[in-house]
Amino acid sequence: MERNERSTPVPGKEKEVDIINIKGIEDIGYVQPDSILLNCLTPEENTGCQHGLYFQDGERRVDYILTYHIKKPSSSRSNRQSSRFTDNAFTRSIRRGTARLGRAPTPQPRGDPEVASQDHSMDYHVDDKRLHREEFEGNLRDMGMELEKDEDTKTPGVGFVKIHAPWHVLCREAEFMKLKMPTKKVYEMKQSTGVGAKINTLVNKATEPLYPNVEDNRTHNVKHLSYMFSREKQHLFDLSDRDSFFDSKTRASIVFEVLKRTKCTKAKYSMGFTSLLGSGVYTDAYPLHDGDLDGENIEPNDRKLLYEEWASYSVFYKYQPIGLVRKYFGEKIGLYFAWLGLYTQMLIPASLVGVIVFLYGCATVDDNIPSMEICHPKNNITMCPLCDRACSYWKLKEACGTARASHLFDNPATVFFSIFMALWAAMFMEHWKRRQMRLNYEWDLTGFEEEEDHPRAEYELRVMQKSLKKEHKTQKTEKEKLTCKDRLPAYMTNVVMMLLMIGVTFAIVFGVILYRISTKTALHMSNNPTTRSNVRLTVKTTAAIINLVVILILDEVYGAVARWLTVLEVPKTDKSFEERLIFKTFILKFVNAFTPIIYIAFFRGRLVGRPGSYLYVFESYRMEECAHGGCLMELCIQLSITMLGKQLIQNNLFEIGIPKLKKLIRYIKSKRRSFQEEEREKKLQRYETDHFLEPFAGLTPEYMEMIIQFGFVTLFVASFPLAPLFALLNNIIEIRLDAKKFVAELRRPVAARAKDIGIWYNLLRAVAKVAVIINAFVISFTSDFIPRLVYQYMYSPDGSMHGFVNHTLSYFNVSNFQDGKEPMDPQHQVEMCRYKDYREPPWSNTPYVISKEFWAVLAARLAFVIVFQNVVMLMSDIVDWLIPDIPKDISLQIHKEKILMVELFMKEEQGKIQFIDSMMPCGGKEKRNNHAPIARSRSIPHTHSHTHANNF
Repeated sequence: MERNERSTPVPGKEKEVDIINIKGIEDIGYVQPDSILLNCLTPEENTGCQHGLYFQDGERRVDYILTYHIKKPSSSRSNRQSSRFTDNAFTRSIRRGTARLGRAPTPQPRGDPEVASQDHSMDYHVDDKRLHREEFEGNLRDMGMELEKDEDTKTPGVGFVKIHAPWHVLCREAEFMKLKMPTKKVYEMKQSTGVGAKINTLVNKATEPLYPNVEDNRTHNVKHLSYMFSREKQHLFDLSDRDSFFDSKTRASIVFEVLKRTKCTKAKYSMGFTSLLGSGVYTDAYPLHDGDLDGENIEPNDRKLLYEEWASYSVFYKYQPIGLVRKYFGEKIGLYFAWLGLYTQMLIPASLVGVIVFLYGCATVDDNIPSMEICHPKNNITMCPLCDRACSYWKLKEACGTARASHLFDNPATVFFSIFMALWAAMFMEHWKRRQMRLNYEWDLTGFEEEEDHPRAEYELRVMQKSLKKEHKTQKTEKEKLTCKDRLPAYMTNVVMMLLMIGVTFAIVFGVILYRISTKTALHMSNNPTTRSNVRLTVKTTAAIINLVVILILDEVYGAVARWLTVLEVPKTDKSFEERLIFKTFILKFVNAFTPIIYIAFFRGRLVGRPGSYLYVFESYRMEECAHGGCLMELCIQLSITMLGKQLIQNNLFEIGIPKLKKLIRYIKSKRRSFQEEEREKKLQRYETDHFLEPFAGLTPEYMEMIIQFGFVTLFVASFPLAPLFALLNNIIEIRLDAKKFVAELRRPVAARAKDIGIWYNLLRAVAKVAVIINAFVISFTSDFIPRLVYQYMYSPDGSMHGFVNHTLSYFNVSNFQDGKEPMDPQHQVEMCRYKDYREPPWSNTPYVISKEFWAVLAARLAFVIVFQNVVMLMSDIVDWLIPDIPKDISLQIHKEKILMVELFMKEEQGKIQFIDSMMPCGGKEKRNNHAPIARSRSIPHTHSHTHANNF
């Protein structure tokens, strides 16, 4: 039964009369009658309203909260009552003036002259904001909303406006928003049969302990037929319980849509809801959480269930209750956690294969012939100095540890793992598309199409400013002028600033290079033999840590820069703003995270020169070389430290620490305000408790950290096969960390409908495609895989790897050193030293010229890149083609729903015809039958029209 939400009295009480703001009454010179004050709910009755989830009458639910700043009351007004606005006849008459009430205004008492002068010196902006609020709230009432104010709270300086959407507003807006709601019609979902169904049943029984204890995660054989809500077809829906027909998530989203459409038109510029928030008229806006998480006698609610079955670390091994997440937070957030859960599940096989590849390297390290040759005790190869003057000659067997460690990541299995990860990425993308389509069906989003958003307040303001400056131009011309003339400088600024930021990243990487070169030289000059023996490890590790710190700092800077650049563009809609912000942030953070890794993988050790003719920076710093085992080991160190550091520090510690710190600061600021101790000890209302929570900042940071992690997992996986394992361990914690943050640390976000993850899917596909190319170059140019193959099949006398190390080393006559570049204190008296390169020996006709072996290896490397890239991409396309985007059972169920919906409307039409026939006399019935073919001919296309079926 529908409740009259404006006038229905609370059982056992007199009909409640809502009281208006005392301040507003004092402003017009009217004092409230005692009868109104007597009808107010007492504090004891107020505690029965579930601590702020309902209005003071205990009947109307709070669907949304607006907050605004109020000045601290003076001593003469310290006992001012809380204000509660409701749209009834009494409050309307008060607003129209006291003359309409039939009594003269009560004169204001004279107060202290100093206090009066302070009141007159109030900032005009405060009055403007109050007038804007009054107009905006009046417009909300005209839209059918019911409001109630509360300024007498235990949160000093903050006033709250509680908004309730009555039934007729919910119905109207649900029809406007084309919300699909479940009908009374229930149909049985077709269950698959055969061997596959039996296997699926066995798997479900085996994994039953992994499912959370929530109703939404249990499989159902029946499903309600859904249809877009219509006030004319309310009989199709089960409205027996109107309070629960629209859940709290849907009610909040409906109120938010009304707020976005409501404007203040009496200001100099037309101000929408976002403009009012940005200008400080309102300070915050948020829906309420359903209830508390701890305490005594807490009623069961979705929030507490999510906290116990989703946000607890004790259930880390269970699947997520995605249905309940969607029910409480909306489809957009539900899709994020569904994607994150699927990504984490797909990391399990990738981690297993990566561990196997790593163990294979550990098992075969003693059988690796090149590392055995380097570590052989009889190896007496003397290598050229690693730096000028300070460094001396050294023995190749000193690089034994580096060579053995490099084999762990540079072995034939890494090539297989690179191909496997490319196919894994393709299967992950296809699996997600199928999972996404299944969720669209389960969440009744199959026919959902996103409509164009309302223009952003900043865009409208810019257009209006241009219109006021040039009144002789039409508004259409001004909008075009904004697009062409005003945005061009913004685009140019964006390009210049992004190039500048990328240049900053390159400059920092170059600075770290100089740090490595200078530190290496300084450590070689040390008198401590232990320090000299661990120069490479010390320099690599400290440089990687410096890179990590710089990346963490620049990530925050680049996030702010990307937002500033997007604001300069003045995008028209929120969706356009979000997509541009995501793209800029991704480019900057991607370059920031991967530039040091790309330098080590593809540039370090390649621009060095040779002994006697090295390449110098600033004529004093010699470019650094790779170790004899190659740069793959250094690449692995840099990649592991960056990845683990970002996950541990940025993704976990920051996400835990920063929200708690901000919440603590807000609470401390509130406690410093002067209010009574007994008020401090009282239980806060629900809207006050949520006010101290961190505002929801969108899903962009959550997606961004996962996309960067996806890059670490796929882009350089050939050099770090353990990356999927560390990503898996991080994500197991990340899911529960994000869940706890959303449930307990953040304000409840406004539910947003979405049928996919948007631009993030395109970024994932781009990273997966780039990963194939980068891994091809890593295997070909960074590792020694191709040189080993070339030697084994072209130059080896017996087809084995014996002699490979000697084949890769060139000779240098120490007498050809440049003046001042030879070692100051050589520990060995040598005539020839060796260095890693393919060059002619000094006794040849063309000494130190690149040899033909170099060109043979280069040709093989380029050929491998081309073959690897095309083969892997072809295999990925085959996987894409073999796996359909829509599961077959979902396709059949969607088709079945269309047929059932057409049958339902045909049955309804026939029922109407029979009812009309039963109410009409015989003569009228015959007369109607003469026109029956026309009615039938109109109904026939509805049964066979494909276009009509698609509407369902």
